[in-house]
Amino acid sequence: MQKNSHLRKLVFIALLTAQGIVLGLLEQAIPFPFAFAPGAKLGLANIVTLISLYTLSFKEVVFVIVMKTLLTTVLGGTFSTFLYSGMGALVSFIGMYLVKQLGEKRVSMIGVSATGGILHNVGQLMVASWMAKSWTVLFIFTSNVNRWNLCWYSCWGCRKLRVGSY
Repeated sequence: MQKNSHLRKLVFIALLTAQGIVLGLLEQAIPFPFAFAPGAKLGLANIVTLISLYTLSFKEVVFVIVMKTLLTTVLGGTFSTFLYSGMGALVSFIGMYLVKQLGEKRVSMIGVSATGGILHNVGQLMVASWMAKSWTVLFIFTSNVNRWNLCWYSCWGCRKLRVGSY
């Protein structure tokens, strides 16, 4: 019985990894219509990471992420693709794992996923900064955080002033 459950878990891990690879390769084939953000993607393969995070152990999730990143790069990428996706996946996973530890009462799966998306961009900007030998590339992220803060403060201020109730 123990052997059967171990085999089931291995098959489940293999299926998640394969699904992540297929989604990653399909996403590479989709032309991106926005010229202002070349290389930007929807992040469909990260669905697998999120499912893995909620169903597997820490080590197993790391295995799925590493295999997904390596095999997707081998089948349809370059070394720079590997650097960008690898760092993005690493930073994203660490952040999602830590946020998930707060518990479902504090952070929903959507919050964990959003954290992963934001941190994936941070990881990629870290690689871009390293490749450009300039940390000013990270100012792109800083300006986005500033916009989010301004939006939040604006919403807070409108609620306090009861804008729209005049």
